[in-house]
Amino acid sequence: MTRIPRTDLEIFPINLGGNTFGWTSDRDASFAVLDAFVATGGNFIDTADSYAQWQEGSDGGDSERILGEWMQARGNRKDVIIATKVGGLTARQGLARENVDAALNESLERLQADYVDIYYAHYDDESVSIAEQVEIAHDLVQSGRVRHLALSNFTPDRMREWFQTATDKGLTLPIAIQPHYNLVSRKDYEQGYAPIAREFGAAVFPYFALASGFLTGKYRKAQDLEGAARQGMTSGYATDEGFKVVDAVVEIAEARGMEPATVALAWLLAKGVTAPIASASKPEQLDAIMAAPKLALTAAEVEKLDAASASFA
Repeated sequence: MTRIPRTDLEIFPINLGGNTFGWTSDRDASFAVLDAFVATGGNFIDTADSYAQWQEGSDGGDSERILGEWMQARGNRKDVIIATKVGGLTARQGLARENVDAALNESLERLQADYVDIYYAHYDDESVSIAEQVEIAHDLVQSGRVRHLALSNFTPDRMREWFQTATDKGLTLPIAIQPHYNLVSRKDYEQGYAPIAREFGAAVFPYFALASGFLTGKYRKAQDLEGAARQGMTSGYATDEGFKVVDAVVEIAEARGMEPATVALAWLLAKGVTAPIASASKPEQLDAIMAAPKLALTAAEVEKLDAASASFA
């Protein structure tokens, strides 16, 4: 287990992504994934009020609702660590005080809980000053409905200002950031966000840790993406440089007798990430994900992956 800095939260270093709940996995399939996740030691689940509003007929809240029903059915709210987000739901966009307060209450209702462990500002709202955002978020923690704060999808400058303002005012400091980071998306995190996390002692929980499935090894050439469910999300990686990374991941995986997804996630952990976010629509997809913390890549293997992905750094 890993302790999130500046908290008493002990987590298994894989953050289960809840974006599939109510989207690619229905209620029963989601319950099966969640049951398998905790059965193999997992306890940290990431969701958002906006999941899965992108699918036809959804107004969002699907993932939170299913997660809440699962926790209620299993009676395990105190055994799991739940992170959710505000700012991305179409009906609740923005970080104005009244909107955030209402959005949090609606999330808690869907989660059938009276608190969330980690509450993210999902997207920045430049109509609300950073100073005001800091005060609003601090008040949420003071209300008892939020244990800890975190940030995602801010520019590095605005994110740094958030941390510095909270520090200067003596208000609640975010414990984590959620950046886009993986072997085929390195530059923005490594040059812009990693220094902030180091300076302020924040945990790092990257999303798209497997590049929407591109790093699982099932796509070895552009033609393999044709008709794939996430073709639109992964097509930007389908270049000679992208497949060079996949080839390196697969080569190491085959030599180690592991799945490529395990290697891709282990590389993130080797880079100091606290817990990468990975999703699963079926329980059997969890085996490769949950194996990552046990795979200690050698310095030579990390160097090989670094070199293969250098064009993305």
